[in-house]
Amino acid sequence: MRVQRKRWRVRALRKRRELKRVANRTGQIRPDDLLLFCTQRNEGIRLPYFLDYYREMGIGHFFFVDNDSTDGSLDYLADQPDVSVWSTTASYKRARFGVDWLNWLARKYAHGHWALTVDPDEFLVYPFCDTRPLRALTDWLDASSIKSFSAMLLDMYPKGRLDEQPYQAGQNPIEIATWFDSGNYTISRNHLFTNLWIQGPRARVFFPDAAKAPALNKVPLVKWDKRYTYVSSTHMLLPRGLNQVYDEWGGEKASGVLLHAKFIDTFGAKAAEELERSQHYAGSVEYKAYADRLKHDPQLWCKWSERYINWRQLEILGLMSKGNWA
Repeated sequence: MRVQRKRWRVRALRKRRELKRVANRTGQIRPDDLLLFCTQRNEGIRLPYFLDYYREMGIGHFFFVDNDSTDGSLDYLADQPDVSVWSTTASYKRARFGVDWLNWLARKYAHGHWALTVDPDEFLVYPFCDTRPLRALTDWLDASSIKSFSAMLLDMYPKGRLDEQPYQAGQNPIEIATWFDSGNYTISRNHLFTNLWIQGPRARVFFPDAAKAPALNKVPLVKWDKRYTYVSSTHMLLPRGLNQVYDEWGGEKASGVLLHAKFIDTFGAKAAEELERSQHYAGSVEYKAYADRLKHDPQLWCKWSERYINWRQLEILGLMSKGNWA
């Protein structure tokens, strides 16, 4: 795996040539700043709330790679005082779905920093997030010599048709996508990378073959070292020890949840765009499944759906854990 890690790092080094600097404010970064890394394409409507959410959480600087947007989002990001942004027209797929680009930026700028890597429709929730900033969590992780923090991707959805309630820029999407599955998850262990593999509610609506449903396990928050590399999105990293969710003695480590607000009224147009671009995994099989089911106006809500309240509810349901963080 050490050779494999070196290979991914060399690949990221080569892929840096595909990035064009649009706004570089990295000179403002302080030694203890929390950093956020993200790739995006035509997510302009989501960006105002996304940035506000993570600024309030304590993120000090944002890194974006814009993949050939046409909706003005690149200009919007370039105008933000705490954002550094690069653009590219290169293939998202050939950059391992953006992982190579972000690996390069993290290697260059994130060494020694806590780095959060998320998509524009993902919102981190962690124990005590209603009363403690992200800095409190990373300080505790540092004091406990823990270098990574896992979070399950929790698909959020509305009650009714996905396009029933229009989303407005700056709005909290969880006001619309308020519901989630409290159960109905399958978990297996990936022995090669020593991480857990989780699949969930999209299997019952979009994927008759549940094995093809997207993975929900993520390790989005890492005390970054230039020797590290993401392997597949944020599902797993190298070195493998960063992927371990459980302690050696069987106790569960502290973990969080990424509220996934993909399923709002913008989803239909986004799915159609991504299907046409064919830049996603396995010939965009995921978006083919979405396009097929969207013809029938599917609803993710069912009688077993749970309305989201707060992080404590997620802990009680076993979807996240305080671990030994008191």
